Amino acid sequence: MNAILEMTFSVIRTHFSTIVFFTNILLSLIIIFRERKSTSSTWSWLFVVNLLPIFGFILYILIGRGISSFRIFKLEKQSRHGFEEEIKQAKAAYSKDRFLTKITDNYVIGQLLHMLFISEESIVSMNTDVQLFTDGREKFDALIADIEKAQHHVHVEYYIFRMDNLGKELTQALIAARNRGVEVRVLIDAWGSNGTKMRHFKELTAVGGEVVYFFPLILPMINPRTNYRLHRKIVVIDGQIGYTGGFNVGDEYVSITKKFGYWRDNHLRVRGDIVYSLQNRFIMDWNSQHQHEINDSSAYFPKTDASGHITSQFVSSGPDTKREQIKMAYLKMINGAEDEIIIQTPYYIPDDSIHEALKLALLSGVRVRLMIPNKPDHPFVYWATYYYSASLVRYGAEFYTYENGFVHAKTIIIDGNFASVGSANFDYRSFSLDFEGNMIIYDREFSQRLRHDFFEDLKVSQQLTIERYEERSLFIRFKEGIARLIGPML
Repeated sequence: MNAILEMTFSVIRTHFSTIVFFTNILLSLIIIFRERKSTSSTWSWLFVVNLLPIFGFILYILIGRGISSFRIFKLEKQSRHGFEEEIKQAKAAYSKDRFLTKITDNYVIGQLLHMLFISEESIVSMNTDVQLFTDGREKFDALIADIEKAQHHVHVEYYIFRMDNLGKELTQALIAARNRGVEVRVLIDAWGSNGTKMRHFKELTAVGGEVVYFFPLILPMINPRTNYRLHRKIVVIDGQIGYTGGFNVGDEYVSITKKFGYWRDNHLRVRGDIVYSLQNRFIMDWNSQHQHEINDSSAYFPKTDASGHITSQFVSSGPDTKREQIKMAYLKMINGAEDEIIIQTPYYIPDDSIHEALKLALLSGVRVRLMIPNKPDHPFVYWATYYYSASLVRYGAEFYTYENGFVHAKTIIIDGNFASVGSANFDYRSFSLDFEGNMIIYDREFSQRLRHDFFEDLKVSQQLTIERYEERSLFIRFKEGIARLIGPML
């Protein structure tokens, strides 16, 4: 009897191993030929799938499949709400050579404007007024004050929306606005805000506020579209005021916490025609979920009363678009630098094009300063960031770790003349997997303000030299090696 059972189990093990073997081969072929991933991403997934046959297969099904598998919305098939006439007029002005004559003496800026306008139809605003926030409490105090003055609508879009003290404070401001007759719409990412349930918005929805999850979870913590996240942070009030940048909604963003310490970020409050771009982006994201769609958008694009003097563009990108617009913007900015490149980012896991562009800039005599946090919020992500950042030091980059808490700003400043602030990190995820949004500011005075804040951060940062880097422990070297292999998946 024992011999029969042993033989049966032996046959089962043999067949199971055969099934796993051929399943892995099939999955490997799908990754290589069907998904059309980048070479680095393909090798990373092949490594995981073949190292961990069963777990790797499940992981790939959950977060590795291409977004086209889900037939989600295509931007090129969506109406650019409120923008049709603006785009028509802008193209007419461009064709008559009346486009941005006051700043195109800088050929890099001129080419960047051209690229973003032609490839993405990113409208150029020349009357932008910009206010910079580096402190979360100051940002949310200003935002709540603006919501309290809202008369027609408040549109809110965040990756993380926690229903903690700050979340409740913001929600109460939205409830008060709705009770005054103001339209309130809240769009949050289902994965980033997985701890926030619809019941937490019960009071807001009871008075007519609308709340929608982007890519809602099928089961708790399970969603085949988990890998594709709405990472943008956008608020539009009455079509006159816009907010965008790096701060999410949660207590850690406005107070000193034991885990992170002080949260250092960059966020913008803008007025002027640029608000149309933020509004357009919100409505397209909102309508993509096919709940309570906005069909008549005319009321959300009023004539702006701003009198700012700054030129700006809002550029968005995501896995549903054909081009990686924000990465292209970063590349153009880096390649156009003559003297200095300053980068602040919590995650630096670049693809080859960004990494090589920075190396080339360094070899060409351009000074590169890079600042990252001194602690991880995602362990593998941090050690991959540490590895890639340190590799630039060998080419002459100045690499700093922020020691006063956690730096979350996603900023690049070129020659102190123009800059980008937004939600996109310098990593694979932001370039190709997440839905992101950045503001490009073509203004020396504002860029110098960002540069000044960076140098203030240097006072509480520590520079990493080659000598210090070589002293890292064997355990850290091991973590860096693993993180580098799976970097394109992070």
